[in-house]
Amino acid sequence: MKTRLLTSFGIILVLAIAFILKVFVSDYFFDALILIIACFASFEASKLFTKMGKYNNLIMAIVYPIFLMLILLLCSAYDASIGIAYTLVIAVGSLVLFFAITFIIPLITYKKTKNELKTRNMDKSTSVAKYAIIKALNTAVVFLYPAFLLLFLTLINHFEDLSSSFTALTGFDGWVSFFVLLFSFLIPIFTDTFAYLMGSLFGGKKLAPKISPNKTISGSIGGTVWCVLLTVAIFFILDSIPSISSILLDAGISVWKLTIIAFIGSIISQLGDLFESYLKRSASVKDSGNLLPGHGGMLDRFDSYVFVAPHMFLAFSILFLVL
Repeated sequence: MKTRLLTSFGIILVLAIAFILKVFVSDYFFDALILIIACFASFEASKLFTKMGKYNNLIMAIVYPIFLMLILLLCSAYDASIGIAYTLVIAVGSLVLFFAITFIIPLITYKKTKNELKTRNMDKSTSVAKYAIIKALNTAVVFLYPAFLLLFLTLINHFEDLSSSFTALTGFDGWVSFFVLLFSFLIPIFTDTFAYLMGSLFGGKKLAPKISPNKTISGSIGGTVWCVLLTVAIFFILDSIPSISSILLDAGISVWKLTIIAFIGSIISQLGDLFESYLKRSASVKDSGNLLPGHGGMLDRFDSYVFVAPHMFLAFSILFLVL
């Protein structure tokens, strides 16, 4: 428990520093943190899939988030001529491109692929071409989960740079993206913390015993309730500061809208946690890695954010578009 608490403190400290650097120095410091998380999470996801017998290209899995990050940063920098719709199309196009490259690699390295087929005791009827397409499809899943979904945090980090798409966000100097990022990180933290506390306190019927035996329905409900309450409390604290209140008002971020977003986000956060638990159970492992003492791997710690990130981006995008 002591090790877990110390690691949690370290994670919170790193996040706090990243937020401070974002506000007072540059958005790119937060991008760097997101990229580090995405690369390590992709590495661990690739390993999980391999243990499940879903062979994939580990190197491509790690390289893809770097490539996608560059694409998203370039698109946000040239949003005036590209726009958010084309940015998302280009991002999906990067998935297709890397899928094609991953498919071609085993064909080019034919002899090496044949040896790989023998080493992994694949069915003798499996041709190099068939193995190449299977491996590419498995790797594409790793591209999507976690990198593609997680890197929606990058778009959130650059909301104000997408001013041609979200005209209402002009002149906020990065504060809107700061608030959305803040709640994007707090919602999973509140949900996870209080789901554990409420589950330990009340116990009761298991939520998904075959996937995650320790999670309870009482914990799930408690996590969501407390997440919403604390999110609302923080909103009122921020709203009590005149300069921040005017930003929230001008950006159209009201307490009832944030309540709905937090409620849905809390549920999605738990689904992200359960999905990763399902992957670990399928791979017959306890943790995705051992990078973070007491927590397991990077994916173990940030599994909820993989699903919460696109939810927060889409929810606030709709909010800003209707202003």
